[in-house]
Amino acid sequence: MVTYIDQRLSISSSQMPMPPSPSSSSRPVTRHTRAGIEFFNPVAFWVGTIMTVVGVLLHIRDFASAADMGYVMVGMPMTRWMFLGMVLIIGGLMLSTVGLHPFRAPPGIAVRRSIQGYHFKAMDDARLTPAHWGLLFVLGIALIIDVMKPATLAFVMPGTKAEYGLTTSELAVLPLIALTGTTIGSMIWGYLADRIGRRASILLASVMFIGTSICGFMPSYTWNLFMCFVMGLSAGGMLPIVYALMAESVPAHKRGWLVVLHGGMGTVGGYMAASGFAALLEPVFTWRILWFLGLPTGLLMLLLNRWIPESPRYLLERGREEEARAVMGRYGIILERGDAPTTDEGVVKTEQQLGGLLRLFRQPYSARTFTVVLYGLGWGLVNWGFLTFLPTFLSEAGYGRSSASSLLFFSSIISIPGTIVVAWLYGMWSSKRTMILYAALTAITMVGFAFLDPDPTMANPTILTLLLVSLFVASGGVISMLSPYTAEVYPTALRGSGSGLAAGSSKLGGILGPPVVASLMAIAPGLALPALASAAPIAISALVLSWLGVETRGRRLEDISDAIIPGTPSDPGPGVL
Repeated sequence: MVTYIDQRLSISSSQMPMPPSPSSSSRPVTRHTRAGIEFFNPVAFWVGTIMTVVGVLLHIRDFASAADMGYVMVGMPMTRWMFLGMVLIIGGLMLSTVGLHPFRAPPGIAVRRSIQGYHFKAMDDARLTPAHWGLLFVLGIALIIDVMKPATLAFVMPGTKAEYGLTTSELAVLPLIALTGTTIGSMIWGYLADRIGRRASILLASVMFIGTSICGFMPSYTWNLFMCFVMGLSAGGMLPIVYALMAESVPAHKRGWLVVLHGGMGTVGGYMAASGFAALLEPVFTWRILWFLGLPTGLLMLLLNRWIPESPRYLLERGREEEARAVMGRYGIILERGDAPTTDEGVVKTEQQLGGLLRLFRQPYSARTFTVVLYGLGWGLVNWGFLTFLPTFLSEAGYGRSSASSLLFFSSIISIPGTIVVAWLYGMWSSKRTMILYAALTAITMVGFAFLDPDPTMANPTILTLLLVSLFVASGGVISMLSPYTAEVYPTALRGSGSGLAAGSSKLGGILGPPVVASLMAIAPGLALPALASAAPIAISALVLSWLGVETRGRRLEDISDAIIPGTPSDPGPGVL
């Protein structure tokens, strides 16, 4: 019999067996484990990190030498110090990766589903403790730093265009390259989160933040593009890892609303940080200093990483029972041993397989993958495609630059209480229905813009303001739910890869959206056709979600995962998903 006293899971009688320990042959390389991170070569990791930091610092000399020229570096030669710094950074990133990444996957590990079930129940029935809140605080900082990277693009583009003497079409390559990097990076980092662990991936992403901070020190536009692509690869990494870790660590009855609210506030905080640093530093040190913030923010994440415990579910998936117990102990959850089963029934095989992304497109996961990818792509086309041309629309409607900016700022502020409403509906009402509701509201708002468009000069300011507020609230709700929902619907072994794919699909809209919308505007001037075209994918995603989506509110992650496999104890039967 299982009883709970002060969050302690007590199993009566004498001994419950530990899961079979993997043999020495199943661990082909030596692992140095500390607090849930597997260092396959700790010396390589820390030497690589130091090399990366030194490489960045070597670039400061050339930046400081341009102070008397207003920090204008265009046309300056790549000095030997800069070349040496780049060599150190590349070598350091490679060494850091070697220090964390297992290049050979161990074979499957036998784990008792029975003892896993006790662990999972203990985690999902736990109360929120200071350790939970501490984890959410640190991961909130990680989200802010991650969101701040792409948000900074908007503030560096004017200075980049002026200093390099670029045309508008040449400047447009910068966000395209950066968003391509974030799209690819989201998928790569999602895979790494499943391969080397959630916490270790955050550590490696932090080192890459540091290395790519030299983007602002590049004298030529070509080198700037290259470094911004690499920066995009690193900036695409934190989001899927953070959501996977949060979903696996927060108790089931609090998970929905808390993770959505946390993600929404992190997104708002990222944009506020980007704008605040731009206002504070750019007038003095120009646009270049904004990219250099990757050094202090990366170092901050390295420092805070010691307060980020590894996911207990990930540790159990890898058969690392004692480490999982230690992590749960930080959350006030203690598992006491009891009677052993008399048979081997309940012993399951978990396999560490390559090709996590490919597995997402195979049965039984393909339906959920199609759902979340379409949902993310629909939001991306609205956010990166339609919203890109909103300033032009406002200008044609008679708004000056200042009043247009004020209107957009006011509309974005409204999204803050809107995030609270989204979180409440998602966690207290229904995750699936809330996602459908906000996708439908986004599509309806886009249709409203289409009807408003025929004569922009006659647009009613009140109606226009209402549409803008509705768009910010609705689309903000869509993206704040996408990653938490994705982290809930995949099993532990694929949760990072699935979250990375969802994040990548939302950024894919940044690659497809602007050229598609520009082409449609060339066919028919105005935003009517682009608005309707952008409304279609998000509306279709709502229909697909109503058909294939699964309700996650208040359910254990293991129940949600088992529900897609017919015949399992958690299989709800046809028509429930």
